Amino acid sequence: MAFKIGPKIKNVIKRDSRVIFTTTREAFPFVADHGNGDFIFDIEGNKFIDFSSFVSCYNLGINGNAQIRTAAKKQIDRLMHGMFMDYYEASPVALAEKLVKMLPPGFGRVFFSNSGTEANEDAIKLVKLFTKRRHIIGFYGAFHGRSLGSLALTASKTPHRAHFGPFVNVSHVPYPDPYRFNGDPEECSQASIDFIEENILGRTVPQEEVAAIFFEPIQGEGGYVVPPRGFFKQLRKLANEHGILLVDDEIQAGYMRTGKFLALDNFGATADVYTFAKSFGAGFPLAATVARRSLGDTPSGAHAGTFGGNLVATAAATASLDYLRRNMRSMQHGIVRKGAKIMKRMNEIKDEYEYVGDVRGIGLMIGVEFVKSKERKEYATKERDKVVMDCFQKGLVVLPAGRSAMRIIPPLTVSDSSIDKGLDILEEAIKSNSK
Repeated sequence: MAFKIGPKIKNVIKRDSRVIFTTTREAFPFVADHGNGDFIFDIEGNKFIDFSSFVSCYNLGINGNAQIRTAAKKQIDRLMHGMFMDYYEASPVALAEKLVKMLPPGFGRVFFSNSGTEANEDAIKLVKLFTKRRHIIGFYGAFHGRSLGSLALTASKTPHRAHFGPFVNVSHVPYPDPYRFNGDPEECSQASIDFIEENILGRTVPQEEVAAIFFEPIQGEGGYVVPPRGFFKQLRKLANEHGILLVDDEIQAGYMRTGKFLALDNFGATADVYTFAKSFGAGFPLAATVARRSLGDTPSGAHAGTFGGNLVATAAATASLDYLRRNMRSMQHGIVRKGAKIMKRMNEIKDEYEYVGDVRGIGLMIGVEFVKSKERKEYATKERDKVVMDCFQKGLVVLPAGRSAMRIIPPLTVSDSSIDKGLDILEEAIKSNSK
């Protein structure tokens, strides 16, 4: 039975339109009320399987797990806000110590903030401070946030940037997209590296002025684009040759989403700075920017904030990270197995329907790209949107990405039963909207 918009939903949407600035609301009218595990419920009592994990914020299940909620409740009764940037507090220090142990050797400085865009703003300041250079390189299709510094790096959709310039000094380059590359997919990595060498460092910006290259190991908002496995090794080599730092935005792809704590580990490369948010906060506003210890420290007063390292958020994040570390092996196995299961089913669907052009991903970060025809690969945005809406009306929440892709990002703890039921709904929506 099709979903119907009830009076409670209509009332919230009407009131929202009067007092809230327009943001990035999805076309479907979901008004969240509560959730648990694989499922979310709206204020009318409608139940949905969640293949969005609230944009990868609930990697350990919708509304976290009992350990996370208990830790947050206990901290609320002790002290909610401790002004960590001015006073010393134990909880954020303990979390930082545990976080750096999850990273490659040599990482040891952490800055806590509240959101992904803040984490990337922090990284921009750090790389400029560490290198004494002013220019940054980013990628087309990237999404690093919407505040002015990180927005300069974002190059996913024009509405993100319209009327907000001028921006900090950023040059954008093509991200290696095997599906969209006009030629051998394995050659698209070299094409991107050549573009940086020839058009940026060779023509636009002297190498001694480039502080860092920012990237997502798998582009999120840009369409869930997975580069060839050797790309980041090539990028690391280029950066080393020119004294340029690499900043890895793990905000959506990280925290075990791909089966590894760092999505970049799937590519056998390392960065100099990592940024985290979304699931790192376990449902609370929390982000982290982590740098190699060898890069140095920040001078007193150069950078700070009010709520970074909030005690409730760090308590929840610590409980989440402790759970992940205790269950690392079983989680890795489950993510890989469940991801392979979804990929197999979606590739079967792709083979059957002309407008399903590509299925790609690692672990439980999977993108499905819709096209008007497999041969010409024209973007099929309207068709994608119809599928997303039809899924919602049938009880499945999925989110769009890029110009015509859709993301499948359930909680990492998703059950096989929910996967099967969700994919049944998705296939039904694809079938009913096929020409």
